[in-house]
Amino acid sequence: MSSYKDEVQSRRTPREGVQEDKGKSGGERNEPRPGDYTQFERLPPGGPLNRWSQVITRGHDFPGAQLLDPALGMRAARVGDALRGIPGRAMLYGAGVPNEDMMKNAPHVGIATVWWEGNPCNTHLLDLGKIVKKAVQKQNMLAWQYNTIGVSDGITMGGEGMRFSLQSREIIADSIETVTCAQHHDANISIPGCDKNMPGVIMAAARHNRPFVMIYGGTIRKGHSKLLDKDINITTCYEAAGAFAYNKLTTKCRSGPGAAATPSDVMADIERHACPSAGACGGMYTANTMATAIEAMGLSLPGSSSYPATSPEKSRECERAAEAVRTCMEKDIRPRDLLTRAAFENALVLTMVLGGSTNGVLHFLAMASTADVPLTLDDVARTSNRTPFLANLAPSGRFLMEDLYEVGGTPSVLKLLIAAGMIDGSVMTVTGCTLADNVASWPSLDPGQTLIRPLSDPIKPSGHIRVLHGNLSPGGAVAKITGKEGLSFTGRARVFDKEQRLNDALARGAIRPDDGNQVLIVRYEGPKGGPGMPEQLQASAAIMGAGLAGCVALVTDGRYSGASHGFIVGHVVPEAAVGGNIALVRDGDTITIDAVANRIDVVAVVGGTADADATAEDAAAAVERELERRRAEWTPPKMAPVRGVLAKYARLVGDASHGAVTDVGESAW
Repeated sequence: MSSYKDEVQSRRTPREGVQEDKGKSGGERNEPRPGDYTQFERLPPGGPLNRWSQVITRGHDFPGAQLLDPALGMRAARVGDALRGIPGRAMLYGAGVPNEDMMKNAPHVGIATVWWEGNPCNTHLLDLGKIVKKAVQKQNMLAWQYNTIGVSDGITMGGEGMRFSLQSREIIADSIETVTCAQHHDANISIPGCDKNMPGVIMAAARHNRPFVMIYGGTIRKGHSKLLDKDINITTCYEAAGAFAYNKLTTKCRSGPGAAATPSDVMADIERHACPSAGACGGMYTANTMATAIEAMGLSLPGSSSYPATSPEKSRECERAAEAVRTCMEKDIRPRDLLTRAAFENALVLTMVLGGSTNGVLHFLAMASTADVPLTLDDVARTSNRTPFLANLAPSGRFLMEDLYEVGGTPSVLKLLIAAGMIDGSVMTVTGCTLADNVASWPSLDPGQTLIRPLSDPIKPSGHIRVLHGNLSPGGAVAKITGKEGLSFTGRARVFDKEQRLNDALARGAIRPDDGNQVLIVRYEGPKGGPGMPEQLQASAAIMGAGLAGCVALVTDGRYSGASHGFIVGHVVPEAAVGGNIALVRDGDTITIDAVANRIDVVAVVGGTADADATAEDAAAAVERELERRRAEWTPPKMAPVRGVLAKYARLVGDASHGAVTDVGESAW
């Protein structure tokens, strides 16, 4: 059996004769490899649009001699296949197919909403799906609406529920692939809302590879706190909790009833007003990072990523999506035609320009792996090195996605970057036109706006996402460093086995600025060790709120939220649970993080320090000897849990440097 590493590497190597970066425009199409997925009968392009559903709807008049797609190398069975479809057609009549003509000729479009109540990012998606369904029906197509699952990162943050978040990406992909394939749908329109939703629906599209359009559920409106006298969002809650714990949360009102407000009153005011509407968290956090990137890849309609959830434009987008998916069906534009190397480069560039989430790196790697497009951490690093950071967006900046919408939205930013030669405007999109054509008529950014800095005056001349290597992360780590924190940090390690132990220390006020520079290491929180690689916004935000950012850096084999900022390093590979060096660090070791050299290293260890006059090589050797001594003493932790969905995930999931995917393609026997 091939090893996980071998399988992953094979999927990073372009297949012979396939031009992954050309899609439909040249070379062989990027079709799934034979044997990777179940093959389904389909009609060839250029004819009826019910190419997949006709297998179950073509009637009992024995049309079995009809030649199917030659690429599949098979013909429909004759009498047996036609008779097999009779019960299925009966079920479809019961489900709402209105007449025989629609049964035989209408294409089936699945509408997958990542809907559930109890989370503002997703609570409105069922209603958006209903708009899409009506629009699809107006196109004389059959529309089948269904849901998949999700997890609220904001609600689960800091608790055991957060362990279920990342693996929800796989469940979303699995469930949409399941319904699309099992029900023989001819196309799919997916409507995601929260962080893992977006990569999940794209991964599903790469698997089923049928005409597809994504509609982002949209961003939330800004909140406002009277007692803080400023606009707020969900991140304000976490940072205020840190300020509260360190007795730094006060009202900004100087007169009236608010002047007497206590810290508890201020917290209550923030909680009540941080999330005023439906929609995803409002900064350039993971949801908006993924939505903007996917728009730059051409898989959603222009403006999708920046229309607020409750705006009239979002409803109109839902109506236009039906026409777009029909265009994809007529022109045989499929997801793998759009998921090209150039499209992923666009996604990376826009993420660097806008100051997007480190989680985007994890998801881009997973999406590329699913679509068989070569993409590595080295590609992320090269893009970051050549791309300026321009956007004054939260979490590190002042503005929110609603503000970007008001100055032109994502299409106006793309128009600027295409004109500057930073974005490839020639990539094809779900509209049937190129990305450059899609944004050509869009207004340019307002010259007076201050949200997007000029290319000549960036916030930082290179990207804020840094890929780090070193003896602490031989397999790579991902840092978010905007430059506001400085470009290097050295401090003494304080080690926490699990996030909760750090959260408890912060709640007690046990992390103090008078302890000097500290590198807080949270380990055994990787994809396997967590399990689930939980986000750690609670700790990072508390540190910001407590005013500790200047003397504290955070390092973990888990993840940080897109709302996190400060000197933070996540995705350390190998993770602690499999014996990575992060498992060997002890309190008092010295850690250096260098965002210029792109390294993270243990430079001195308790019990193994070289002589004062030792060379750098001698010091490094002393560190290595001590780490190897500790490795001999290290024992792997007992896996927990051992049953249920997280246990299945821990057994299947790969490392973060390859996207933490679960379907690498190994044989089951």
